[in-house]
Amino acid sequence: MCREEAAELSSLKPQLDQLGVPLYAVVKEDIGTEIQDFRPHFAGDVFLDEKRAFYGPPQRKMGGLGFIRLGVWQNFFRAWKSGYQGNMNGEGFILGGVFVIGSGKQGVLLEHREKEFGDKVSTESVLEFFFFFFFFFFFFFL
Repeated sequence: MCREEAAELSSLKPQLDQLGVPLYAVVKEDIGTEIQDFRPHFAGDVFLDEKRAFYGPPQRKMGGLGFIRLGVWQNFFRAWKSGYQGNMNGEGFILGGVFVIGSGKQGVLLEHREKEFGDKVSTESVLEFFFFFFFFFFFFFL
């Protein structure tokens, strides 16, 4: 399901490029051709975090019981109907997220942490954030 979210975020790349905002993905493992298979869905640079420092501490996980949640199945079928397939290799229980990290010491400006598998960020909220942020900066600081 992360490929679906990656493709949706990549659809924002033209607008993000206009604003000077790079697009990065941080992945936790590369088993076989996992990153190679992910790249067609993501329009930015992909970084491998083998030590999983970006994922914790503590690492946020959803155990096997997560598969009995209705929302997880709805998310799975939504991604499947859209033509996205994942893989069943490696550690699949760590929850992901989307973070907008400011330059310098600004830190995290926007964050979306997955609550269950396939709980993706709204691309509209990401765009709204950037347009508001840049409007605010331009209006008040220039």
